[in-house]
Amino acid sequence: MPLKKLAADANVILSAVAGKAALRVFLKEDIKITTTQFNIDEVREYLHIISKQYGLSEEVLESQLKLLPIKIFPRHFYDAFIQKATGKMAGRDEDDIELLALSMRLKAPVWSNDNDFRHSGVEVFTTAKLLKILGV
Repeated sequence: MPLKKLAADANVILSAVAGKAALRVFLKEDIKITTTQFNIDEVREYLHIISKQYGLSEEVLESQLKLLPIKIFPRHFYDAFIQKATGKMAGRDEDDIELLALSMRLKAPVWSNDNDFRHSGVEVFTTAKLLKILGV
């Protein structure tokens, strides 16, 4: 079954903003990439760190973020799934609850490079796995 949509974690969005490997997944036109407003806010919190790490201005990174083909959902869209997602993420990174809730609402796999989504009940793809599957 072809991959049609993904719920993207902040770490993969930051990678794409910095022009790293994740950007190649964003450029696949046949995959709808989504995230939460919470994750976008988290990305913006880390732009200054990425700026220093890669020698890029925060303004350039912010512009690249705005250019990513990503649909951003507000919390009210997936709010009915927050309680279930909270239970599945117990003892793990609470910052991942909203993305898991969005993933459940959209019935979309999570795209993340961290391990917090393991055993969450949704399919999870790393960037490396996606690059291999998509051949990009």
